[in-house]
Amino acid sequence: MTKRDAIANFMCGRFFRHGVSWADYRAWLDLIPPEDTDPPEPTYNAAPGSYQPIIRIGHRGHAELAPALWGLVPSWWRKPLKEKTFTTFNAKSETIAEKPVFRGAFRHHRCLVPVSGYYEWTGRAGAKTPFAISLRNRRHFCFAGLYDVALIDGSELHSFTVLTTTPNDALAGLHHRMPVILHPSDYGRWLDTDNRKVDDLYAPFPAEDTHAWPVSTAVGNVRNNDPSLVDEALSP
Repeated sequence: MTKRDAIANFMCGRFFRHGVSWADYRAWLDLIPPEDTDPPEPTYNAAPGSYQPIIRIGHRGHAELAPALWGLVPSWWRKPLKEKTFTTFNAKSETIAEKPVFRGAFRHHRCLVPVSGYYEWTGRAGAKTPFAISLRNRRHFCFAGLYDVALIDGSELHSFTVLTTTPNDALAGLHHRMPVILHPSDYGRWLDTDNRKVDDLYAPFPAEDTHAWPVSTAVGNVRNNDPSLVDEALSP
């Protein structure tokens, strides 16, 4: 297993996103699509270290879609990326307002991470079973995230992290953390960085609205990326 493949053992270290048209994005998030560009392609095995779309408030005060590196690099980081040894693809929601790596982004750069679900592994070491986790009756939803902009080798690097919280009753058997999943009615509130009283948004998403199912171990290799990864695995 490579270092990148080992990310699968962390929470939340993989997610998937079905294809979304610009019309869907507009209806879903009141997003103004960029001109003359195609919407992001679907992905079925997004991993830290890859570029993924995030939704943030742009310079004109409107929601915009932008690519960012999964694994937040704080604005104060000036060294080469290879010297960054701390892990930042997840951020504990309980501590983001105080942690030096995340507190600047919490105050100024919140974002949404559009997904269709994520993966989690459970079981004994060497024989873990992967599960896909999504929401019932909802093809797309958003994690709460933070993004930041660092100047690396003279170029701006945009990067992000996914917030985590305690799991709901349906997912507690899979892992001791789960992503912070936002209700659509709370998207605007999360993106409004003038509002610091957002602790209630970190509550685990209701158990009755989440769904988990076993999938193929092929998802453990980041080179695999096709829709079959989210198919329910047959019992041996």
